[in-house]
Amino acid sequence: MASQLSQEIKFLAGVGPRRADLLKSELGIETLYDLLYYFPYKYVDRTKFYTVREINDSMPFVQLVGKIIQVETSGVGAKARMSAVFTDSTGSIDLVWFKGIKWVKQTMKPNATYVVFGKPTLFNGRLNIVHPELEIHDDSKTMISGSIQAFYNTSEKMKSNYLSSKAILKLQANLFASLKDKIPETFPAWFTAKYKLMNIHEALRTVHFPENPDQLSAARFRLKFEELFFIQLKILSLKSNRERRFKGHIFSKVGDVFNTFYYKCLPFEMTNAQKKVIREIRKDMGSGHQMNRLLQGDVGSGKTLVALMCMLIAIDNSMQTCLMAPTEILAIQHFGTISQMLQPLGLSIRLLTGSSSVKDRRLIHHELETGAVDILIGTHALLEDKVVFQNLGFVVIDEQHRFGVAQRAKLWHKNTIPPHILVMTATPIPRTLAMTVYGDLDVSVIDELPPGRKPIKTLHFYDNKRKQVYDFIRKEIALGRQIYIVYPLIEESESFDYKNLQDGYEVVCKVFPEMKVSMVHGRMKPAEKDKEMMAFKSRESQILVSTTVIEVGVDVPNASVMVIESAERFGLSQLHQLRGRVGRGAEQSYCILMSSYKLSKESNIRLDTMVRTNDGFEIAEVDLKLRGPGDLEGTQQSGIGFDLKIAQLGRDGEILSHARNVANDILSLDPVLTSDENKLFRQKLSRMRNASFDWSSIS
Repeated sequence: MASQLSQEIKFLAGVGPRRADLLKSELGIETLYDLLYYFPYKYVDRTKFYTVREINDSMPFVQLVGKIIQVETSGVGAKARMSAVFTDSTGSIDLVWFKGIKWVKQTMKPNATYVVFGKPTLFNGRLNIVHPELEIHDDSKTMISGSIQAFYNTSEKMKSNYLSSKAILKLQANLFASLKDKIPETFPAWFTAKYKLMNIHEALRTVHFPENPDQLSAARFRLKFEELFFIQLKILSLKSNRERRFKGHIFSKVGDVFNTFYYKCLPFEMTNAQKKVIREIRKDMGSGHQMNRLLQGDVGSGKTLVALMCMLIAIDNSMQTCLMAPTEILAIQHFGTISQMLQPLGLSIRLLTGSSSVKDRRLIHHELETGAVDILIGTHALLEDKVVFQNLGFVVIDEQHRFGVAQRAKLWHKNTIPPHILVMTATPIPRTLAMTVYGDLDVSVIDELPPGRKPIKTLHFYDNKRKQVYDFIRKEIALGRQIYIVYPLIEESESFDYKNLQDGYEVVCKVFPEMKVSMVHGRMKPAEKDKEMMAFKSRESQILVSTTVIEVGVDVPNASVMVIESAERFGLSQLHQLRGRVGRGAEQSYCILMSSYKLSKESNIRLDTMVRTNDGFEIAEVDLKLRGPGDLEGTQQSGIGFDLKIAQLGRDGEILSHARNVANDILSLDPVLTSDENKLFRQKLSRMRNASFDWSSIS
């Protein structure tokens, strides 16, 4: 059976070389297996039939039985049109075609009884159906009408070559008719019995040709569970394998460096959440296993302080540490903050970025190799082969989703025994996504803001309230505060009617002639960008007009207002990150979302969510439901790699949790799946590893 499903799609009845090329280029379908696992995106109940008298133009889809009594064609080329009068015993409607007219005309049979399916619309006071589906009515079981019909995503190119959703459905029917044997089960018999799962052959047949809603629901559950189960089995197996293979440095003591900092240099009292996370990390560092931990925390929650204190534990155990940031601005900011905080301890802290001079690089390389450097902070420059540590024991990766997996892997090879790894993100990750994308990492969450921080008030205004917003900005500046104004574009775009940075800067300068206004965007040279940013940080300028380059890493506690122009243009994650640039001081801060009145349903949900909550994890869950995992930051570079064909992380969280628990139970009893009853699982994991690179040794 496996060999049959691996056959090229062109050999299936109804395909051939030309259609095979289309299926490959448009949908990635190359084999019978690919077609089998190309699932419908929706279903329409075609068990109900209407009469012409019963239908109206408010109905989504209708199904009628009757005859075509009159056909007319007019026009040629792009203006070609064919109409037909369809009638039953209660009345008549028009059927209209603008494409595929020649084929429709050739396949029509005189005096035949047809089933017509489509969306009724009203034109010139008369009902019609444009581009209806036609099927000759008979009593055979091959009819699509009278059942729940599956619908498949196709492209315009496919439709113009007669490969519509209905055509794909017919190919699925041909595929099942051609199968010599049942599709082999992927789960052991004991497993399907224990968890009451439909067998795989029945599930696949049902998902393409359901007979009733209950049967379809059971089939979809089986396929979703299988997809998520094997992903979790793979992730947890990799984690278990890594823990067995890689020993870690044992940091047995908390010494003078940590204690001096904790008791004499802490800038503020730590939150209980920060203390809890440090305890979790300390436990990892003393376990004898290499730590791989993801630290999640909303903007301003104090992740960097936690990371720093854990670095001090490494230094107390005679090890070097490093912190890698995605941008030079953020690396410089970390260097400045950490150097200032650790100044009384006399530690050696160095900064290495792409802008570091040759002279500085040589000195840093020498000091690293001799062990003179305690903490190295930098960008991608840390990954260079010339950067050699004497004894690297602890690595912090900030905003880790901005680094590729292979890049992060290079840090593993900076020591014979791999260093402990702490990856941090201020992008809240939904629980379901964390279990999948980062499922091989242990997760710590800082879910508490430092004392004295007030929740940011978020307000949504339409463009006609702009004067009120400007008046409010003027009042805040009079109180000594500073303002961010963020735009989605640098220059005006013909495609989008959004406020652009250049025009916005000129308007802001005219509205606030008495104020100093800075401007920052991604096309500026680093030196120019730094100059403008420093003017804002030093309070030389009161307003910073910017694109999203300030999304990560800019820390100006005196800034109290974030105005986001054309807020409907931004995704939820971006809006939340931008909002996090304010609220970093003790004063009340505000995020003002400006938009036009023309908002899509999704845009309304995004803006309403921002106004309703400051909870980054709730926002991330909404974002996942709106956009799916493929669009969310980090999923493409995670290293786990998953291509979900039927499960949806935004909606199938319960199935995912169930699948993870089941996979955990199996591996706890049989970590390497050596038992006979787990043979199928072992074989499946082997195929999954062969199909993609094994990133088991990469954080």
